[in-house]
Amino acid sequence: MEKTNAMRILEQAGINYLPHRYDDCVDKGEEVAALVGKNADEVFKTLVTVGSDREHYVFVIPVNRTLNLKKAAKAAGVKAVEMLKQKELLPLTGYVHGGCSPVGMKKFFITFIHETATLFNTVCVSAGKRGFQIEVDPNELSEFLPAGFADLCD
Repeated sequence: MEKTNAMRILEQAGINYLPHRYDDCVDKGEEVAALVGKNADEVFKTLVTVGSDREHYVFVIPVNRTLNLKKAAKAAGVKAVEMLKQKELLPLTGYVHGGCSPVGMKKFFITFIHETATLFNTVCVSAGKRGFQIEVDPNELSEFLPAGFADLCD
């Protein structure tokens, strides 16, 4: 199986993961979950925002949920956050829309994972390329990034 940069980074850090491959034309989170054999609550998407302080914040939430911007801002300790414009994602993170991984962005951004991740032994996140997911222990992922767990969704 082809390896992505995120996979190589996890390997170098000694973090176990299980790779999943699916048709890269699929872009609906619930469909991705089905293709990798997981419930949508166990598959997480990576969202990048801009805070009122002009810093960037990353939020990792289940694919079947919506980021609550007020809860996200509270977690980040800022007045407000707004979604990053799609055209700004690649230059900022090195990842494209639909293939943005919390692992291996061009630089470090303060990151939060929705608290429900702790309910599962493993969760899936993008491996940094459309059509690729990595299944990983959420606690190990949190320690590695580093990322805090927070209530981020409605």
